[in-house]
Amino acid sequence: MTLRFCRYCDEPITDPGDAVHLWNEESMSGPGRDVWAHREHAGLVEPDIALARILARVMIAERRRS
Repeated sequence: MTLRFCRYCDEPITDPGDAVHLWNEESMSGPGRDVWAHREHAGLVEPDIALARILARVMIAERRRS
């Protein structure tokens, strides 16, 4: 059995019936990873905006150069 962790509380999800698949995070060097949460936390999880922030910085830098 694969051990899953809740994105909201960082605790292991021990009951497979309590696990909610939220999305798949892309990866630069592989297939990415699935994001899970406890059923009661699923609506509280916000996406990680780090990649969007990095992309915005790259786009701003490119725009300034042209």
